[in-house]
Amino acid sequence: MTVRKPFKFLEHVSDAFVAAHGNTLEEAFENAALAMFEVMTDTSTIQPRFKDTISVEAEDTYSLLYTWLEQLLIKFETAGVLYSKFKLDKIEKTPTGYSLTATILGEPFNPQKHPSKTAIKAVTYHQMEIAEDQEGITVKVLFDI
Repeated sequence: MTVRKPFKFLEHVSDAFVAAHGNTLEEAFENAALAMFEVMTDTSTIQPRFKDTISVEAEDTYSLLYTWLEQLLIKFETAGVLYSKFKLDKIEKTPTGYSLTATILGEPFNPQKHPSKTAIKAVTYHQMEIAEDQEGITVKVLFDI
């Protein structure tokens, strides 16, 4: 059995394009978040010193993926916290769409500890995909840099 890496960077002319994998949709969303922070810094340098909870709702799974990543990016921009551990409890179907609640772990950005790579301006819907095959779920997300 081949073990897939949690995510990989895909070719793109001007932005950061990632494919995140998981055995479940929840795991694929977790790995998409990890990939987003890997675009910004070396996530292996981020310690789980700060714990937070995030809940998001959206009309479909594409909007849920977008909103999940956008909220994480907003948390980074407003609180200055980098995250490296993500645990989605469950993605649930609701009467109005989908929801998720997750525990996220990280620490405040420290330029001496966390090497700056590329700033992400926004999460986009462009080229977004959510696909399932015999190996699990793959989500593709393009980040505007």
